[in-house]
This record gives sequence, structure tokens and C-alpha cells, in this order.
Amino acid sequence: MAGRAQPSGPAGSGGGAPGLLPLLLLLLSAAAIIPRGDGQNLVTEDVTVVEGDVATISCRVKNSDDSVIQLLNPNRQTIYFRDFRPLKDSRFQLVNFSNSELRVSLTNVSISDEGRYFCQLYTDPPQEIYTTITVLVPPRNLVIDIEKETAVEGEEIELNCTAMASRPATTIRWFKGNKELTGKSEVERWSDMYTVTSQLLLKVGREDDGVPVICLVDHPAVKDLQTQRYLEVMYKPQVRVSQNYPLQGLTREGEPLELTCTAFGKPQPTDMRWLRVDDEMPQHVVVSGSNLLISNLNKTDNGTYRCEASNAVGKSHADYMLFVYDTTATTEPAVHGFTQLPNSAEELDYGDLSGTSVPPTASAEALPTVQLSNASLASRPDSRAGEEGAIRSVDHAVVGGVVAVVVFAMLCLLIILGRYFARHKGTYFTHEAKGADDAADADTAIINAEGGQNNSEEKKEYFI
Repeated sequence: MAGRAQPSGPAGSGGGAPGLLPLLLLLLSAAAIIPRGDGQNLVTEDVTVVEGDVATISCRVKNSDDSVIQLLNPNRQTIYFRDFRPLKDSRFQLVNFSNSELRVSLTNVSISDEGRYFCQLYTDPPQEIYTTITVLVPPRNLVIDIEKETAVEGEEIELNCTAMASRPATTIRWFKGNKELTGKSEVERWSDMYTVTSQLLLKVGREDDGVPVICLVDHPAVKDLQTQRYLEVMYKPQVRVSQNYPLQGLTREGEPLELTCTAFGKPQPTDMRWLRVDDEMPQHVVVSGSNLLISNLNKTDNGTYRCEASNAVGKSHADYMLFVYDTTATTEPAVHGFTQLPNSAEELDYGDLSGTSVPPTASAEALPTVQLSNASLASRPDSRAGEEGAIRSVDHAVVGGVVAVVVFAMLCLLIILGRYFARHKGTYFTHEAKGADDAADADTAIINAEGGQNNSEEKKEYFI
């Protein structure tokens, strides 16, 4: 951006004897200067530089006529007159000098070097234009302070990120992993510097353990300046029960059953035990550490077996529902094996209880993959009564089918009998001729027929 041009008189000296030299040189060259202002233009640009870097100031002339160019500092002290440097500051170095340009570099720039620098051209009238040097100061320190080094799942912790002594004030951004979060920033000014502090409130869960929280600075003097802290979150155990044997099929009478309990937590669970829900553990059940073994299943073993694990944060469990089938059973039931409900309503947030081939945990949360070989884990019942109800409904369906077949057979039999009687009509006999089988003629037969004479009288016919 070009500075503002304005006419001015001769430049001030650099102070003392050195300041007189530009005036002497100006007088010596006055005869060679032809005062011409028309068509003469000074051009320069503002300079923005990071503290400690090099700033380059350029004073350029369009349509040069060999007029004298000089550069002055904000205090109006001459830095360069033509190619001569009256000011004894070795940080200023001549980069280029010609009739149309005076270019000077300033090394190791500091805040005190900020301000307006003037380019002057000795024409009639003289011309002047200024350029502004702006010094940027990157943050000198970037620190994250965390309220608690170790947090417990569900807690809300406070993190503060501070960027000190920058110019201009920085903008602080927060990230948790790859997700950007929103913090609250405060700016404090001290002299020409700014200190910015951003506060972040974060509710942590077990999934945040080991995740980096990043504080990133947006500032024109620096690129990709950031710092990070890794979260450390403690959480209660995640429990899983897996079936080692039988590998596939039903849990039948006389066969063995082996279950393994796996628990993960922070800190790692140290207390793990097996129990039978709502009943005592059978005496023939062998518990060895995280394993449960029943060598010879029988129907008295039916029930729900629970594995509990605890650490300093809390306690969790996972359940396995056992139903023992007859040795003749050949079809695997639709519902068999693992079942798990959350310990509390809060744990519903940690997983999906809709039913999959993955057995549930105490908090219904996802765990590191453990291969389960029992094909019967495709779905899970909510209770033992539900399973028995399903078996009874199957028995009722079978009975209903048998009854339907019997009714159908009876209907078919009735139809066949009806058709038979319809085709074979019977011969009907009366008692009128009884006793007349041995009569010699018809009149005698009528007289001897059952009913005797009286009957014959009744059967007489009269013709008129």
C-alpha cells in the first residue's frame, strides 16, 4: 500500500556532524538539479515483518531525472542520502541504488523499529511519501494446563491454554483428536504485547483415554504452532463371557460346558468371581480363576451364571443363561446362551442391547474382539421364562397340527359313508302279508294275513 505523498522542505539531519553532510552534498549538486515536479512520482509499499527478520524498504521514482533520493526514519533522521549512510546503524544496509530506486534492508527488526519511514525526492517542489513498517511478534510460549492429570469417566475437567506475549493477539483453537471443540478466550494486554488464555470444559468418557487434546494458535507471525496433552481416564471394568465348549450345537445332558470371563478396565480389574443368579452354585461346578467348568450337564444346572469384575472405579458384570436339553434334541433353539442387561440406566449410553452375535458386557459396551465359537449366540433372551415359553408354544403348535389332521380324516370318512348310503337304497317290508306265505290262493292269503278277518274286512273294496 502506497504511503501518503506530501510536499516538504529539506530533511532533518541525523544529528550532530553527520547531519550536515547531506546538506553539503545537496548544495554541491544543486547546480545539476533541474527543478521539475511534473511527471515525477514516488512509489513505495508498506512492510510487515516478523520480529527478528529482515525488512526491506524501497523508494522508487517513475520517469527519473537524476533527482536526489533519500530515506528517513520515523524520527526524521536520514538513513541514506543517495548511496551514503549518515546514520551510524549497521543494521541498515544498501541493497540497491540507482537514479530510479533506493532500496535499503533492516536486519533483526524489533518492536522499536515500527513506524513511518519517509522517502524524499528533491524536485521543485520536493516530494515525499511514507511507508509503514509493522512488526509481528509470535507467541513466546504455548502451554496447556489441565485440572486433573487423571480423571474418572463421566467427570467434567477444565483445560487452559495460554499464548504469551504476542502481537497482535492470537486466536486459540481446540481439538480432541480430529474433532474441533469450542473454548472461551480472554485477552490481556501488557504494553504492546498480548497474552491470550482459552478455557475448555470437557466431559470425559472411557473412549477419551489416551486421546490427545490439542491447543492450536492462529497468528500471522507463525504457522502450525500447537501443543497437546494426552487424556488419562479411569473407568470401571468391561466384562465379557465367552463359551469355549461345546464349540457348536446344543448344551445337552451329560455333556461338558466351559465358560471364560474376560474383563478390561482402568485400572485393570483385580477382583473377578463367578456366581449363580437367584440360586446357589451347584457343587459339581468347578471355578478356576476366570473359567467355569461343568463336566456333566443336567437339567438342575439350568439358570443364569454371572461373572463379576471390579476395580477402584466400580463394578460390572456379564451373564450367561444356561438351558440344558435332552440328549435326543437335534435342533438348536432360536434363543440360547448369553444375556446381559446394564447395571444401571446410565450404562445404556455405552452400547447396543438389540441382540447380535457378540455377547453383551456389564455396561453393554464394545470390547476388543473375542471370537465366540457357539453358533447359538445369534440372539439373546431376556429371561429363562421366555425360553421355556417359546418351547411350550412349539408343543402347542404340534398338538394343534395333530388335531387338525384327525378332524380332516373324520370329515373325509363322513363324506365317503354318505356317498355309499346314497347309492344303495334299502327294500322296505310291511306286515300286511305276514302269515299268508303258505296260502293256496289269493283269497285264502288275504284271510290268513296278520290281522285276521277284521283286517280283511277293512281291506275289502267296493265297486258301484
